[in-house]
Order: sequence, then C-alpha cells, then structure tokens
Amino acid sequence: MELKTLRQKAREELKGFCRVCPVCDGRVCAGEAPGMGGMGTGASFSANLSALAAWRLNMRTLHAVKAADTAVTLFGRELAMPILAAPMTGVLYNMGGKLSEEDFIAMIIDGAAQAGTIGMCGDGADPAMYGSGLQAIEARGGCGIPIVKPRAQAVAKDMLARAAAAGVAAVGMDVDGAGLLVMALKGQPVSPKTAEELAELVGATGLPFLVKGIMTADEANIAFDAGAAGIVVSNHGGRVLDQAPGAAEVLPEIARAAKGRGVILADGGVRSGADVLKYLALGADAVLVGRPMVVGAFGGGAEGVAFLLNKLKAELTAAMLLTGTASVRAVSPRILRPAPGI
Repeated sequence: MELKTLRQKAREELKGFCRVCPVCDGRVCAGEAPGMGGMGTGASFSANLSALAAWRLNMRTLHAVKAADTAVTLFGRELAMPILAAPMTGVLYNMGGKLSEEDFIAMIIDGAAQAGTIGMCGDGADPAMYGSGLQAIEARGGCGIPIVKPRAQAVAKDMLARAAAAGVAAVGMDVDGAGLLVMALKGQPVSPKTAEELAELVGATGLPFLVKGIMTADEANIAFDAGAAGIVVSNHGGRVLDQAPGAAEVLPEIARAAKGRGVILADGGVRSGADVLKYLALGADAVLVGRPMVVGAFGGGAEGVAFLLNKLKAELTAAMLLTGTASVRAVSPRILRPAPGI
C-alpha cells in the first residue's frame, strides 16, 4: 500500500467533508462541525497541533540504545505500540456517508488489531452507532474500548452493561460530549456530570473506566477520586468548545497532579511518531489518534488503518533511537526543549 494512493482515494471518498489536506491542522475546515472541522473559529482544533509544535526533540546519538521498545500493557492487553484509534462516529453527517457506520467502525477496530493495538468506538446522535461499535469489538474478541456520551444515568448504565456483555477491554465516557452540537440537534440529551454521578457510573461496572475530556488538573483528580482507572486528556478534537487550549498545553500540569493514580492518555493533533513521543515525554502513557484513522479507513479500509498506525509506530521507533529513548514506558522529559519564543 502506498501513502499517496491511500490519501488520493480518501480525498475522493470524503469529498465535500474532508479535503485530506497535506497538513491536517483544521484551518481549511474551521467551523465545519458537523463535518471534520473544529467548533467556531477552529482555534481549539489548531491549538492541539500548535501545542505539540511548541516542543522540539533533543537529538542524541552517542548512547547505548540499540533498539527501541514500543510495547505497552493497558487494561490487561499487551499492545505493540502506545497508540490507540480514537472513538469516532457520525459517518453520514461528519464524513459523507460513503461508508456505513457498521463498516467504518469495523475497519477501525480491525485495522487497530492488525497493527497490534486496539481501537475505540463511540456513541452518537443515533443510538445504533454505539451498537455497531459493540458488534465490531465483540466479533474481534473484545479487542476495543467503547466510549459512552454523558447521557442520563440510567441510560448510561444500560450502555455500560451492554459493553460488559460484549467482553470489551475497558469502558469510558467522554464527559466533554456534554457540549456536542450534533447531540443537541438530534434530540439526544447529554449534560455535565457531578463527581457523585461519575462515581455512581464507575461503580456500576466492574470494567476499567476511562474518563475522556479531562483538561484541568483538578478534574483529573476528581476522575481518579471517583474510581476511574484512567483519563484521556482531550478537548474533543476542538469540536465542543472554541478557544480551548491544546491537550499538550495542559498535559504537563495534569501529569504532575495525577501521575501514578491511573492511566493517562492524550488525544489531539497526533500526526507523526514524533508527536507520540512528545506526548509520552509530557506525561502520557499512550495516545489516541482520530482524524488520520478516518483517512486510513476511507482510503484503504482496515488495511489502511493498520498501514497508518504502523507508519506512526515506525516514526516513533526512529524518534526514540535518535533521542536515546529505550522504552515508551520510561520516556524522559529531558528529550524535550521549548521551541524558540516559547
């Protein structure tokens, strides 16, 4: 498979919804939500990339690191890389509908499995979207993590129970989905959660629980106090609140406040293996990748998803060797330096 061919096909299949830009930074698609863009001015989308660009990697080649170990264990699953496919739904109104919801999520879950990692499935304005993800995960031996929107407690508990029945690796809730425009337009009530409500949901399942959409240190500790097994530092791809900071901007303070309390994942703006390594050096245990996986699925199906994940892994390996990093499980912040002017 060739990257150029994959991207060209994706551009054709996503016409009118995603331009498959040379640099996926949200400038061209600003305000296109629904669609693939960021909310409002698109500043929160672009902030994810600029926050990563604010850091450079210190190159070191006089060291004893001869091989880079990219393997991690998350929620009892051994993964070949600290890179997971992020939860995404809304193929019809966000991506043009050339693929069905069922086919799209199956490609994401299959492609991630082929690359030796796991994918997440999401919840959306059509409740059938969540069911499609559970089916795909169950068919592949539970190799996936479903993420539920912050719906009413009883509804969310039922969805968590369905996930457990499907044998998933973990479950989660993207609490920042409380502000999703599409959910409001489609009449699907969502709202913020109190600490007590979150603890009730964590206690309703025996599975590891992820809280996605954490952007402050105090909310990271609220999530862990509620019993969460992990958090995802994320501004929802810039799709819920205009003018929010980028994930890499807030990750260091969150890691300082909550490191060791559970898994810390980071989501937003990952476009290369170097970006992955930056997030790890800033305090994440692993990262999520979203929009590039859409290009992979539409451009090459499950194989396209696996191809792009393996490309990120290869770039990560090269960056590790050139910074003297032996393992993704122990990445020193010393490999980073602020970009000029930061």
